[in-house]
Amino acid sequence: MAGFECDFPSITSSGPLNLSNYHVDALPGEHDGDSSLPGDTFGAVLQYLNQMLMGEDLEQRPCMYQELSALQAAEKSFYDALTGVEIIKVADEKEKERDNFTNGSARKRNHYRQDDEHVEAGRATKQFASYAEEPTEIFDEVLLSSSSNAGSWDLSYCDAKPGRWNNQQIGLTQEPKRGRPRASEKKLTIREVVDMRSLLTQCAQSISDFDNRTANQLLNQIRQHSSPHGDGNERLAHYFADALEARVSGMGTTMYTAFSTRVSAADTLKAYQAYILASPFRKMSNILTGKSILKLTTEASQIHIIDFGILYGFHWPCFIQALSKRPGGPPKLSITGIDLPQPGLRPAERVEETGRRLAHYCKKFNVPFEYHAIARKWETISLEELKIDRSETVIATCLYRLRNVPDETSVTSSARDTVLHLIKKINPDLFVHGILNGTYNAPFFVTRFREALHHFSSLFDMFDKTLPRQDQDRLVFEKEVLGRQSINVIACEGTARIERPETYKQWQARNERAGFRQIPLNKDIVKEVRAKVKLQYHKDFLVDEDGKWILQGWKGRVIYALSYWKPAHE
Repeated sequence: MAGFECDFPSITSSGPLNLSNYHVDALPGEHDGDSSLPGDTFGAVLQYLNQMLMGEDLEQRPCMYQELSALQAAEKSFYDALTGVEIIKVADEKEKERDNFTNGSARKRNHYRQDDEHVEAGRATKQFASYAEEPTEIFDEVLLSSSSNAGSWDLSYCDAKPGRWNNQQIGLTQEPKRGRPRASEKKLTIREVVDMRSLLTQCAQSISDFDNRTANQLLNQIRQHSSPHGDGNERLAHYFADALEARVSGMGTTMYTAFSTRVSAADTLKAYQAYILASPFRKMSNILTGKSILKLTTEASQIHIIDFGILYGFHWPCFIQALSKRPGGPPKLSITGIDLPQPGLRPAERVEETGRRLAHYCKKFNVPFEYHAIARKWETISLEELKIDRSETVIATCLYRLRNVPDETSVTSSARDTVLHLIKKINPDLFVHGILNGTYNAPFFVTRFREALHHFSSLFDMFDKTLPRQDQDRLVFEKEVLGRQSINVIACEGTARIERPETYKQWQARNERAGFRQIPLNKDIVKEVRAKVKLQYHKDFLVDEDGKWILQGWKGRVIYALSYWKPAHE
């Protein structure tokens, strides 16, 4: 390929397009005189994002969501056209209408945690890692800066710098009050939360009962007190109302797929950047994955990583940078990037582009590199396509993507089990499995809706406490990621509903049935993750352990879980 030097094995693709003779070798002497390891290798992820934003025509490209690929790989849409419903926010509040829809049972069964009325001003400096500037030079200087750990090749993550936003910018304008809050104030806050969620649940029940007239009346009530620019509860209500409206109109699948043409890939990547800076979930996953692989491959001369769901490859720049500092020089790194095909004439385009970007990083950090792209339904991939060399140390990874692979509730045979059986045939030295912990996969709509309400309310509340309400990247992420996911969960059915998470305990049983045994967590890595979340992020983020799973979440609700596995040989 033009613009790349070729000395090592090629990047290949199982799709119709071949990247002929595309090899990337380390450049001798590129890092001469620079023996220090950057203090925060997670900065490589942000530089990687910046490289994508600065170097590609992403402003003209629609975003290709990972979930949309899953949907397009399944059956065709059930619906014919998208209705043009303009959503209007009514600014004035009508207390009588809200009181009419507030019932006693909702008050008694309030399972939702009340938001804190006042937050200490000093917490603002611990909400997220420092936000990145635009120019590439600043990314290189700040995010790939030198460290005092000269010669270290372990994954080193420096403490986060204070965030650039203060309390006033994120909507925390009130000073902490002394003494107990008055009972009337606290009662009003609790009633408002219960009212909105009660209205949403009543609306879902009416839709389930095919009472569209009542459902539309309730939607009008919800619209009056919801907004994409309000607090976390108002935003949650706004996007859930969109999803309920889509279900009433029968346009859920069409609305869900329409999202991909409304926002550019560049805007989505900027929103994703805000997400990884505001929450520790992905950063800590990178630490857990990267350090575990590094510890396992200390003596390996060849490492082959088979990544199910590579997407844009955000999680590998950190690992590549750390690998480059290994004593005696880096090993040869091979990555097989697997993802679902894109529609059109170039189904493997995104997976191949990910390989090119990773090749650039390996070239920059002197790591010999080979990449193989596969864009297929995961359950149709054969062992031979993975080109495994038994002299390599083989690692299989799947981070938070198996929830989009069909399970036995949507198809006759479980594609998830088929993928797990393929991973077992690979016989990896380590299988790193990260999952989104969710209970909103019930076949019954109202049950699924209630569980989704719990899950998404935690995410909207998290953003409300960690990002400014006027931040545009936050707005894009909430609308284009959380909003569209809620539409899929609430308004889509059958194979069109591809958001089908399971709890980590359900995955535990599924993995064991597939023939895997769980490996204990590394206590030192877990200790590091706990310390960093406590020091660098909002106090309500949690890191916990259950058995051999490490759990991450918000205000007591587990959102992500990660564990290590190996095939169980009799």
